[in-house]
Amino acid sequence: MSGLDERFQEYFSALDRSGQEDRCYLCRRTSAEVKLFLGFTEDGIPARAADYGIEDIALEAADIMSYRGIRPVCAVCQLNHDTIEALGEAEVLERLLLEMRRERDQLWPRRD
Repeated sequence: MSGLDERFQEYFSALDRSGQEDRCYLCRRTSAEVKLFLGFTEDGIPARAADYGIEDIALEAADIMSYRGIRPVCAVCQLNHDTIEALGEAEVLERLLLEMRRERDQLWPRRD
């Protein structure tokens, strides 16, 4: 099987695992939205190249979404996670997720 065939298989397997949702599991961005967030058009061309004097730059690799995990994750969420880890805040994130799960009502302002 060629590399391209393997990538397609990974993609379609991930779609099956995520209920046919081609979005980041965490932030819900599509691939096109992730590219735009990173400053590129859907074709991988810088969205504001002329504003910044950028020439001959393109987002050639389509590595903005990971389809190998149990759910698709975008490069932006992966970078955010890496930053949390690098800052030594992984335990804080785990505690926050636990609070969100168990004490959801206490995290939001009370409605009077």
